[in-house]
Parts: sequence; C-alpha cells; structure tokens
Amino acid sequence: MRLGLATPVVLQVPGVASPWERDADIADVADIAETADALGFDYLTCAEHVAVPAADAAERGGTYWDPLATLSFLAARTSRIRLATSVLVLGYHHPLAIAKRYGTLDRISAGRLVLGVGVGSLRAEFDLLGAEFTDRGERADDALRALRASLSQSRASYHGAHYRYDDLIVQPCARQQHVPIWVGGHTRRSLRRAVQLADGWMPFGLRATEITRLLGSVALPDGFEVVLSTGRALDPDGDPQEARRVVRRLRHAGATAVTCVLAASSADHYRAQLAAMRALADDLDDAKGHGDDRS
Repeated sequence: MRLGLATPVVLQVPGVASPWERDADIADVADIAETADALGFDYLTCAEHVAVPAADAAERGGTYWDPLATLSFLAARTSRIRLATSVLVLGYHHPLAIAKRYGTLDRISAGRLVLGVGVGSLRAEFDLLGAEFTDRGERADDALRALRASLSQSRASYHGAHYRYDDLIVQPCARQQHVPIWVGGHTRRSLRRAVQLADGWMPFGLRATEITRLLGSVALPDGFEVVLSTGRALDPDGDPQEARRVVRRLRHAGATAVTCVLAASSADHYRAQLAAMRALADDLDDAKGHGDDRS
C-alpha cells in the first residue's frame, strides 16, 4: 500500500486540523517529514492559496504555507520521499514560471517533484491576482499541454490557444524526463482532463462510490494514478479498526495511493501516528497477499 502524507501545519482546514498545529513551527514540520521519509511514505503534500477572503476562511481555512518555499526546505531535510503540490492553481501562473520554479525544485531534490495541479474555484483570489476566471478550465488545459512540452526541456517552445512561445531557454529545467502531473478536482471533467493530459487524478469531496462510478466511465491508461485522501483525520493508534476500514474502502474504490490525514495531540504524537499508519498499511498488504482483505 503506497501511502502519502497530507502534511500537517502547512494547511489548516477547520474541523480537520488538530489544535496543536496552530502553534507549530517549521522544526515540527521538518521532523514529521523526516519521520515519514524514514518510514517509507511515498509523498508529502503542500497546497496553494495566496490570500483567502475572511468570509471563506471558516470553510477553507486561512493557513496555507507557500508550496515552493515549503517543499524546497523539506527537500533539504529528506532524501527519498516525493514532494507533491496538492494543488497548484494553474491559472495563477504562466506555465514557464511553473517550469522554472518547480523544475528547479525537481533539480535540487534529485527528481522528487510531483506536480499536483488544479483549475481553482475561489473567484475572489483570481480577481485579486488578475487571473481569468470564466475560461479557467480551457486555460488550464492549454497550460497542461505547455507544461508537458516545457517542464523537462532547457529550450522550450509551445504554440497553443492561450500560451505561445518559441525557443526560450529555461535553465535549470526539471531533472525528471517526465515529471508526474496529477490533476485535482471533483468532476467528470477533471477526471477526463487527468486522463487526457496528465498522469493521475486526485479527487476531493466525493464519496468512494462516486469515485468508483466516475473511474468506471473512462478507460484509464496503464500506470495511471488514482490518489485518494482519507478526508477526515484518522487515529491509527487509538482506533486502528476504523483506519483499516477507511483504507480498505479507498483501495476498493480504485486508489493506487492513499493520502493520509492523521489526528494527533502534538508533533511527537503525530510521528507516532505515522508509524502506526505505516504498520497498519503493511498488515493490510500482507492480508491482501494471503487473500484476506475483507472490509
């Protein structure tokens, strides 16, 4: 079972984040990242919002650490775990700005970038940044094509509906020849975008049955990633039975990887929860290998 980590502290959504996260600092985040790295977690995440209107913060939260700065710091404190944006809003950036900034992150992390991207939904933030909102889906599709043409190229050219450039040097570029791109969203269109233009899908706000139904409506390419979140915080040490049930449900829904949200009372407790989650997932893998994967 491939596990990822919804990195605590750097994103604090009301009703999901634990109280200790409010006063935590970068040392706590780095210690947690190092623990996840040592335990064999596959990736950790960091989301993006530049500025959230106060009226929206009650639902979305107001704490969003900058993903480039955060993941660059964590790259230096880890050696194996992949560094995933979850998600970068495509409409806020020119594709070549993403290629330069995150290509550099891929270079300094020795090829550990996963570029999670999304179309975005917070109109006030689009307006604040001078980004186009009404045709953001079409622009996102063009940006994905431009990124695929440019992310791993030191000389970039692309001619699309919204982005056009020719023979531009972007150095450094990504170290990986094919940076994994995962598309976030909760609609059939987001899934189709992921299948046609990317390498994986990270749905949110959907029930497992809805995810299974949507996945059954398209032909998934070989190696396509379905990255599902536990959503609410799990307590693998205190309530392992419930944590097993959630992970099994996500696996049956089609997950190739599970992004874990974990409950904890402190940074030390969080690291213990990581170890409990890893052990629980390993037990599930062993049970599956022996044909005993009952829900």
